[in-house]
Amino acid sequence: MVDIIPRPTKSRKGAVIKVLLLVAFIAVAIGLIRFTPVKEFFAKEALGQFLDRAGFWAPLVFMLVYAAGICLFLPGTLLTALGAALFGAYWGFVFVYVGAMAGASVAFWIGRTLGRDFAASLIGERLKRYDEAIERHGFATVLYLRLIYFPFTLLNFGMGLTKVRFGDYFAGTGLGILVGTFILTFFVGTIKEVWAGGDWGQLISFKAFFSVGLFVFSLFIPKIVKKIKKEKE
Repeated sequence: MVDIIPRPTKSRKGAVIKVLLLVAFIAVAIGLIRFTPVKEFFAKEALGQFLDRAGFWAPLVFMLVYAAGICLFLPGTLLTALGAALFGAYWGFVFVYVGAMAGASVAFWIGRTLGRDFAASLIGERLKRYDEAIERHGFATVLYLRLIYFPFTLLNFGMGLTKVRFGDYFAGTGLGILVGTFILTFFVGTIKEVWAGGDWGQLISFKAFFSVGLFVFSLFIPKIVKKIKKEKE
């Protein structure tokens, strides 16, 4: 009897296996943060004590922890605030930015390695055009989504499923998170300095007002970007 039921090819099987690994990775990552003591490690006190023991290597360790936290689906805002609280406004920005770029790159690589083949097999003719458009305009697409504060980790993994070139993704991410990261670290770092110093008179200083102003302005960045985009269309 002739077997007329189409059987999946080896490439299709491989794509299915890889995407199942991706789903398993995401499930384990979320489970670790939500249901295990791992989440307590990312509290300011616990992380601060861990970095104190790291001594000279504390900045490097923090950047690695930040990258790991991104891959474990911790909110980027939380990790950024932690960096500013632990290292201050300026060094906090540097360490947070490097950690964020590292985490974004690793998450993209995981998505691309484990999920792209399966995603490509599901793309029909209509979606194929969008996929190819993202490949052609990858930098602009990623930059726009970063500027409107599209969920950071979701975008990291999601872009790995598309045809966007890594160079475009990396550049769009680097530029897109630059302003927002600086504003948040400057704001949290300034408030931390005032709190630690105990000089509440500093709350009415130029630096304090400037940091609050920048933070408030950052909340309107998505609307400003969307408005500019609409006017150009």
